[in-house]
Amino acid sequence: MSDSGETDSRMTASVAPSLGVSRLGGRWLVGGTLAVATALVVGVSTGPVSIPPGRVALELLDRLPLISVESGLSEGQQAIVWNLRAPRVILGLLVGSMLAGSGAAYQGVFRNPLADPYLLGIAAGAGLGATLAIVSGLGDGLGIIDPVPVAAFVGALLAVLAAGTLSVRRGSAMPPSTLILAGVAVASFFTALQTFVQQRHAETLRQVFAWILGRLSTAGWDEVLLLLPYAVVCSGGMLLAVGALDVLAVGDDEASSLGLRPRTVRRLVLIVASLGAAAAVAVSGLIGFVGLIVPHAVRLVAGISHRRVIPLSLLFGGAFLALADVAARTVQSPAEMPIGVITAFIGAPFFLAILRRQTAQ
Repeated sequence: MSDSGETDSRMTASVAPSLGVSRLGGRWLVGGTLAVATALVVGVSTGPVSIPPGRVALELLDRLPLISVESGLSEGQQAIVWNLRAPRVILGLLVGSMLAGSGAAYQGVFRNPLADPYLLGIAAGAGLGATLAIVSGLGDGLGIIDPVPVAAFVGALLAVLAAGTLSVRRGSAMPPSTLILAGVAVASFFTALQTFVQQRHAETLRQVFAWILGRLSTAGWDEVLLLLPYAVVCSGGMLLAVGALDVLAVGDDEASSLGLRPRTVRRLVLIVASLGAAAAVAVSGLIGFVGLIVPHAVRLVAGISHRRVIPLSLLFGGAFLALADVAARTVQSPAEMPIGVITAFIGAPFFLAILRRQTAQ
C-alpha cells in the first residue's frame, strides 16, 4: 500500500508542473509573437535599398483584414517589399518554425536535449535526393514545381522510413536507442551514396554545396505556398501532442497507467515532426542547429513543459532563422553568406555548452 502511495505521489509531483504551473503563460506568448513581428519588419526593411522599418510595419498592417493605413511607400518600394523580401522572410519564419518545433518534439520523444530533427537521417536523405536532382540537370532548386525540393523531400522521407523499418523486429518496436542507431546507420549510408554521386559529377559540386549549406533564396511566393500546408498541419499536430509528451516525460509505466500508449504516441509524434522537418529542408537546404538550440534555449528560460516548449519553439525558431537570414544577407554585402554558416557560428558553441552541462550532471 505504501509503495502505491509513493508511486502516486511521484506521479502527482511530476505531472502537476506539466499540466498546471507550466501552462503557456500570456507573457511568453506575447514575447514570441513580438519576436516574430520584429523579425518580419527587420527582414523586410533590410537590403540594398533601405526602407524605413516604420513604413514597412505600416505596409504590413495595411494588408491585415479590417485595417487600412497609409504606409507612404512608393510603388517601387511596395514591389520590393511584396515581390522580393516578404516571401523570403516568411519562408524563413516557416522553415525556422518547422525545424525548431520538430527539434522540440524529437527531444521530447527521446527525452534528450541533444536530439534534433536530423537524428533519423533526414539531412542525409534530403542531401542525396537534392544531389541526384541537381546532377541530373532537372532544376535550379527554385519554384513550386522544381524537382530539387521534391527530390529532397522524397529522400528525407525515405531515410526516416528506412530508420523506422530497421528499428522494428518481428512486428514489435525496439527501444528508442535502437531507432537512434538505425538513424545513424541510414544517415551514413545515404551520405556515402551522395559522396559517390558528387565525385562522379564534379562540375556540379558548387551547386550541390550551395544547397547543402542552406539558403532561403526564392522565386517569389512559390516556395512559401509549397511549405505552408505542411507547416500548418505539422504545427497543429505537434501542438495537439503537448499534453501526451508531458505525460511521457513522467515515464512509460506511469503513462500507461494513465491510459496512454507510449509507443503509439512516440510513433505519431515522430511522423508529424519528421514530415515538417523534411518539408522545411526540401525548400531551404540543410540548415543546422536550429532544431537543437532554439528548443533548448526555450526550455532554459520558460520551463520544461512541452505546453511551453513546443509553442514557443515554433515562434522563436521562426524569428531566429529570419534574423539569421538578415545576417547572412548583410555580413558580406553585396555578397551573400550561406545561412547554414550563420546558424553554425551560433549553434556550435551553444551545442558544446549543452554537452558540457550534460556531462557535468
